[in-house]
Amino acid sequence: MNSRPPGRTGPPSGDVPPTGGDVAHREDPADGHGTPVGRRLVLTMLGLGAAGVVAAPALQRGLEAGLGAVADKDPTGLTGLLPNGGGFRYYSVATSVPRRSAADYRLTVDGLVDHPATYTLDDLKALPQTRTVRDVQCVTGWRVPETPFEGVGLSALLDAAGVRPEGRAVRFTCFDGAYSESLTMEQARRADVLVALRMRDEALSHSHGGPVRLYVAPMYFYKSAKWLSGITVTDSVRPGYWEELGYDVDAWVGRSNGRDDAPTV
Repeated sequence: MNSRPPGRTGPPSGDVPPTGGDVAHREDPADGHGTPVGRRLVLTMLGLGAAGVVAAPALQRGLEAGLGAVADKDPTGLTGLLPNGGGFRYYSVATSVPRRSAADYRLTVDGLVDHPATYTLDDLKALPQTRTVRDVQCVTGWRVPETPFEGVGLSALLDAAGVRPEGRAVRFTCFDGAYSESLTMEQARRADVLVALRMRDEALSHSHGGPVRLYVAPMYFYKSAKWLSGITVTDSVRPGYWEELGYDVDAWVGRSNGRDDAPTV
């Protein structure tokens, strides 16, 4: 999910919340282009959103999946305005995002490292997993409390790659072909930064950035890039998609983007 600070135009990306915050990447279409949304699509989105407000908990995740599927075909970003039972909003900066299965998913780790590597989904599942439960906070203001994420600690992948002394930052790219993010090396090595495979005790769905996404627990959700496909060690921080449009690079919840939200601790 991604969020938008006060006074700024355009959305953030990372998930539903923007490829995050997941706003992730249809966390808001930023190019302003795309085909018009038809009446049937609008009515479908409104119906799903209204149903999400009144549905029993057992139906909430199904409704989220429905809204996510509609959002994937919504070039206007209107879907991101709709509430649903789970509290997430759906954003993307790409007009459409390809799907990746366990058979064709790949995550590359390269750049200023001694041992570049490519991981399949099964490779990542076989590594030690970390679980963290924190609030998800979008910079546009919505918050989903106590959300469990599970996956591989980013620091473990960096250790396995052997970061060179000149490696001071990490850049993330996504298979939507549009989204990117960056962290300093110190931020990337935090214990609460994950290459996430699961959310809310289920495998990550496509709408939430699956099969693999970044999760940066203490930062606004646009830092948690969806549809993660590349981890590249660099010598300096390179602003990500939304940061090129004015968002803070250091996106600590409650201490950035002009917001005073409670930290996600």
